[in-house]
Amino acid sequence: MIYSVLDQMNSFYHNLIIYNGYPLSVIIAVSFHSLLLAFLIWLQSNANEQSLELVQPTIIKALFIDENPQVRNQRVMEQQRIARMQLEEQNRILQERETEQEMERERQRQEDEQQRAALRERAELERLQREEELERQQQEREESERRELAEREELERQQEAERNRQLEENAAEAQAEAARTEFELVQSATAIIQQAVQQVWNRPPSARNGMRAILQIQMLPTGELLDVRITQTSGDAAFDRASENAVYSAAPFTELRDLPINIFNANFRTLSLIFQPEDLLN
Repeated sequence: MIYSVLDQMNSFYHNLIIYNGYPLSVIIAVSFHSLLLAFLIWLQSNANEQSLELVQPTIIKALFIDENPQVRNQRVMEQQRIARMQLEEQNRILQERETEQEMERERQRQEDEQQRAALRERAELERLQREEELERQQQEREESERRELAEREELERQQEAERNRQLEENAAEAQAEAARTEFELVQSATAIIQQAVQQVWNRPPSARNGMRAILQIQMLPTGELLDVRITQTSGDAAFDRASENAVYSAAPFTELRDLPINIFNANFRTLSLIFQPEDLLN
């Protein structure tokens, strides 16, 4: 079979050379590869024939043994007992798991409840603290307002006391000044009256040292004379009459018109004059 194939291939290549006119090197290369291919096919055929050899199988012998019914029952009972134990164990494990899960749920519930209670307690504590803080701030504001009010009242009291003291000082100064002014006015008006009377008083020849006559005169604010009367006689009619005539001659006392009415009423509406031979004294 191989030779026929080679003959056919040689005939094919010969025809190619004849008909196509290829060079010799190409023909040699093609022939070499054809031989190599034929050799490989031959090797594959021998390998297939060797692989078809039969393999003798190993013979396994089985021996049937009849089992004792009592042993079989005991074995079955033991299997059932083991199965029950396994089932009980599984149930126990399931119960333990359920118990653990229930305990875990209860623990979680208690933790949640404790957390909620802690949150409520913290919220209540914060609320109380806020209320205490607000109350403290309110008390501080009220205390500050009371202090400010007390300070304002104290300041007002001090200012009022200072004003009163100043007013009292001013009033005292005014009174002192008024007293000084009134005294000066009274002294000045009295001196004017005494001087006017003294200028027109003529002592009688019967006048002696030690004689003393007191005359009370009444006047108007204009200085006009209303009345003159002797309140104390000197014991000498001529001396008394000369004193009375001097008062009428000196009137009216026009300088009294410039006096304030209160000073005039208090000092000059009724005035006493003392006549003595030595001098004219009030």
